[in-house]
Amino acid sequence: MMRRLRAGFTLIELLVVLAIVALLLTLAVPRYLPRIDGARETILLDNLRNTREVIDQYYSDTGRYPDSLEQLVDKKYLRNVPVDPVTESAATWIVVPPEDGAKGAVYSIKSGAPGNDRSGKPYLDW
Repeated sequence: MMRRLRAGFTLIELLVVLAIVALLLTLAVPRYLPRIDGARETILLDNLRNTREVIDQYYSDTGRYPDSLEQLVDKKYLRNVPVDPVTESAATWIVVPPEDGAKGAVYSIKSGAPGNDRSGKPYLDW
């Protein structure tokens, strides 16, 4: 009698492997997704802080605020307008003008991202 060689996996073996992979994913994915949101919030906070500092430096150097964020790029205060990591766009920043409009147009910036952060605070209030 000749024995047949098995070439491949049985259906039961494949189902067991898929069940193990699914179990591992149910443990890993809930921990991974909040980390992405946390990283976006950290980058947003850093972009806001750095851009506000650059606006203050521009005011210290020129005695007036910039007329636009692009002016900071043109004058080499920034390499480029930072991207809002929540909206993934550099065009969603909300520009806050100074009280005295004769001193420029950009006193500060805020995120234009809709919604709230992980603690429930609106992105607009950052």
